[in-house]
Amino acid sequence: MTEQAIKQTVFQLLKKIAPDTAPETLQPDDDIRHTLEIDSFDALQFVVALNENYGIEIPEEDYGKIITLRSLINYIKEKLV
Repeated sequence: MTEQAIKQTVFQLLKKIAPDTAPETLQPDDDIRHTLEIDSFDALQFVVALNENYGIEIPEEDYGKIITLRSLINYIKEKLV
C-alpha cells in the first residue's frame, strides 16, 4: 500500500470521526490531535477505526508513536509489511 493511499484513508477516517475538521490541511509533522482539536474520545475512536480498516492492532503503548501524520503513516506501513 502506498503512502498516498494510507494518507487518503487516514483523512477519510478522521473526517468520519470528526466531521467538523479539515484533515487535508495536516502537514506531515503536525500533531494530529492538537492541530485538528480532536478530544481523547474521538482520538480513541480513530485508533479503533484504524485497527478495523487495516486489520492491525495498535496497542495503547504505541499511541505515542502515532502522534504526527508522518509517524502514523510510517507506523501503518510497518505494520502492513
